[in-house]
Amino acid sequence: MQFVNPRNDVAFKKIFGDENKTEILISFLNAILDLTGDKAIQSVKMLNPYQTPRLKILKTSILDVRATDKRGVTFIVEMQVAHVAGVKKRFLYYITKAYNSQINRGEDYPKLNQVIFIGILDFNLFDRGKKVKDKRYLTRHQILDTETHDQEFKDLEMNFLELPKFKKAESELVSMLDKWIFFIKHADDLDVMPEYAMHDNALQEAYKSADQFGWSKEDLEAYDYRGIKMQDARGALQFAEEKGIQQGIQQGIQQGIQQGIQQGIQQGTQQGIQQGKINTARNLLSMGLSMEQITQATGLSLDEVDALTNA
Repeated sequence: MQFVNPRNDVAFKKIFGDENKTEILISFLNAILDLTGDKAIQSVKMLNPYQTPRLKILKTSILDVRATDKRGVTFIVEMQVAHVAGVKKRFLYYITKAYNSQINRGEDYPKLNQVIFIGILDFNLFDRGKKVKDKRYLTRHQILDTETHDQEFKDLEMNFLELPKFKKAESELVSMLDKWIFFIKHADDLDVMPEYAMHDNALQEAYKSADQFGWSKEDLEAYDYRGIKMQDARGALQFAEEKGIQQGIQQGIQQGIQQGIQQGIQQGTQQGIQQGKINTARNLLSMGLSMEQITQATGLSLDEVDALTNA
């Protein structure tokens, strides 16, 4: 078997947006939203079933999976591979647009039903603090009372799955959530369907849908085209980041040296050099560089840089 990369949004929509295999999406939604028993989703209707996208349209289109259940709840699932400017606002725009588009002007507001957004991210969106990283790979965001945490407004919910934070190996998979995340993150690295997938119909169908052997020529062309565009986007972001870091380091070093020279004249050469390093580190901290990058640029120890963050 040769599995496609489920993080490619064409592949993701073909796998999870197949109206003839809705058990795949149902199982995934129940795992992500932790729905079991009477609360579990039993059936969904695809609002935008997968069709092979024409390459001209694919250049500008946003590929997501949309479905609704028998209660009228709308589910939006999107694969996002690059952390671009304004991405959080774009997620908010998606969910609010889907919410207000349920009714026309003049219709009754009670007809509005809940909208649940699930963003699958191939990057880290939430890092709370420079020293303590948030290791949760799945987070749920709702509108809550800030004091009581009561959820009085239940119609909008956003869930984010940050793939880089998921570190489990195949032998460590326990829950259905683990197995679905592993599929999305690692299917294209596998040569055979994992043993655990053979005991669950939805997972088994997902791996079969990801097998390139069953894909049409047109689907593979769309998949390859999207893969090239994804790689181009990653390359452009990496180049911009590396260039920005280098410019920031040089700028910080120059500013630190100048400040250190002035203080060194007054305090002595050795003290001036040390002060120059400290000034440089402070400049680089203000630019958002990591402590490791700052120690490499200045020669200061991690403890010395850490002390500056608390000063």
